[in-house]
Amino acid sequence: MKTKSQPASGRIQIAVEEGSTLLPFLFAYFSGRSRTTVKSYLAHRQVAVNGCITTQFDTPLVPGDRVEVDLGRVREGISHPKLRIVYEDDDLIVVEKRNGLLSVATDKQIMQTAYSILSEHVKQDDPRNKIFVLHRLDRETSGLMMFAKSEEVKTRVQSSWTETVVERKYYAVVEGRVEQAEGVISTYLTESKAMKVYVTNREEGKKADTAFRVLKYSARNDVTLLELELETGRKNQIRAHMEYIGHPIVGDKKYGSRRALIGRVALHAGVLSFIHPTTGKRHDFSTPVPRKFSELF
Repeated sequence: MKTKSQPASGRIQIAVEEGSTLLPFLFAYFSGRSRTTVKSYLAHRQVAVNGCITTQFDTPLVPGDRVEVDLGRVREGISHPKLRIVYEDDDLIVVEKRNGLLSVATDKQIMQTAYSILSEHVKQDDPRNKIFVLHRLDRETSGLMMFAKSEEVKTRVQSSWTETVVERKYYAVVEGRVEQAEGVISTYLTESKAMKVYVTNREEGKKADTAFRVLKYSARNDVTLLELELETGRKNQIRAHMEYIGHPIVGDKKYGSRRALIGRVALHAGVLSFIHPTTGKRHDFSTPVPRKFSELF
């Protein structure tokens, strides 16, 4: 990799010659600059891979990829304490949402949401631009979400959801010790008039499967850290399934929790992998287990 004669401003195009991930690649190329400066290029949305802006430090690179770094004016992004863009191109936006932020407005709660924040963001380029919801996270759930930038892309993704979204994993801290190391919770779910999802029979509900794997147990706090993978995507599926097996999610009072150990519902959408609806390329995104979760162990 060539590292000499780097301009102080303008746009740099770098050809990837060896497999790597994005941040180490940038550190190597900009070896004469501080690591803080190089990290700021990602944070300020000045880095694109094959034409797609990304802030994801562990974006995989393969020979033939093209990395562009804009050393000039910092790109306009989102400045919000509860929402961060991790990837954006002409078709999709992937964000990390913090707990406490609604995905979209409801009939009872009309306030700032992930949807409204992103709507304002895309209108910076053109007031006619719109954003489209592909899936939702509960208000008290943090983690990765994906939005479409056109109705055509929304329809394409949602009509082939099971083929397009190849992996969705969550992390949850649940009450008590989960004795079974791994397994699949398979039930039928429906929703009450009070808008609570619960397990029911086949005639009344929709099939719901949640795979789980035990990661850690804390005897001190009597809680278990689980990795959960959605095999179906029903509303409140994980929350209802955790209550059903007698291990409600910490802080989830609605679904049976009696322990508010960290001041929030301990559920986080940590992994999102999908096949891009236009390019056909697989994209993998991940965020770590929240620190508040880890501090319990």
